[in-house]
Amino acid sequence: MSAATILVVEDEAITAKDLQATLEDLGYAVCGTASSGAEALQKAEADRPDLVLMDIVLQGDMDGIEAAEQIRTRWGIPVVYLTAHSDTETIRRASITEPYGYILKPFNDRELHSNIEIALYKNRMERQYRESCERIAKNLRGTIDCISELIRTRDPFLNRHQE
Repeated sequence: MSAATILVVEDEAITAKDLQATLEDLGYAVCGTASSGAEALQKAEADRPDLVLMDIVLQGDMDGIEAAEQIRTRWGIPVVYLTAHSDTETIRRASITEPYGYILKPFNDRELHSNIEIALYKNRMERQYRESCERIAKNLRGTIDCISELIRTRDPFLNRHQE
């Protein structure tokens, strides 16, 4: 199985480089880094990473919470926040975006690794669940169509009534 790809969104260049090196040491592929919300959206659309590690305070007009919301709704990419902000209002705003994790800086490698693995697993299970539901709905519709055709064949006077 190939390494999961991660987009790092961090406005401090040194922190971003350090985080990239840590992720690569942990066996992940970093597809890029971004320092603003707008840049994060561009890279998420272009690279479609498996996960985004998102700081909340970023360069530019868009903060990490706004960027995370758009990344989740547009492309369904899971986001794990990696931030120094733990005030009630920030956590409330972030929770609305349905993050897969919220890690406070400073963090250690084990904490980072476990949060990433849980987020990737949760996303994989949710995707499998959605695919199963779609498959069941398709099979159910096929069964209903088959029963309707049987009724139509058996009694032409009820033609179209069973629909």
